Amino acid sequence: MKILVTVKRVIDYNVRVRVRADRRDVDLDNVKMAMNPFCEIAVEEAVRLKEAGIASEVVVISIGPDEVQEQIRAALALGADRGIHVPTEHLPEPLSVARLLARLVEREQPGLVILGKQGIDADHNQTGQMLAALTGMGQGTFASAVNIEGQEALVTREVDGGLQTIALRLPAVVTTDLRLNEPRYASLPNIMKAKKKPLESCTPDALGVSLKSHSELLSVTPPAERQGGIMVSSVEELVDKLKHDAKVI
Repeated sequence: MKILVTVKRVIDYNVRVRVRADRRDVDLDNVKMAMNPFCEIAVEEAVRLKEAGIASEVVVISIGPDEVQEQIRAALALGADRGIHVPTEHLPEPLSVARLLARLVEREQPGLVILGKQGIDADHNQTGQMLAALTGMGQGTFASAVNIEGQEALVTREVDGGLQTIALRLPAVVTTDLRLNEPRYASLPNIMKAKKKPLESCTPDALGVSLKSHSELLSVTPPAERQGGIMVSSVEELVDKLKHDAKVI
């Protein structure tokens, strides 16, 4: 079984995000970039399925400028077999990403597609669901456990009432949550081997997809600075502050 995994280039989660002076976007100058953490979990799950003998090949896909090849190589160092880069000047909207992925799914014919549930930059949480709708495949979102049994994928999800397990007939789309696994670190030998693994470039035109923008980013505003706390002299004063100032009672 072939598994397709998507990876996205985002600002490293350890970096404090700065807003540009014109407030048109966040500042990306001299900022450390990394693979989206949810995508790391998706790659790890695909590699584990391959190591278990369930998957025969893991293909990593990333969409965006040439710099995203760095994240593809990182996924190859973690154990993926080959990469596909769809070059675009800017990162497309989720619907355009889903359409590009749908064409690659049509071409590659995978048994399973694994995506991170969302990117930590825009927090859309849309691409996996849109891809499932475009391809007609079943979807299991926010997966905390994935088990393949024959032609079915058993996906366990955390819901308000506890755990929910759904059965999906393969091929299917799965999006990963934080508790699914703990991604490994790439070893130096695997990093060197990743440089020789195949990485294909496939343009949107070659896939027959026209990229269109349906929204416009008007402004980005940083969160309000956290205010210092105050000391209260009694429980009664604390209750009064919570009731009238914090509005929590």
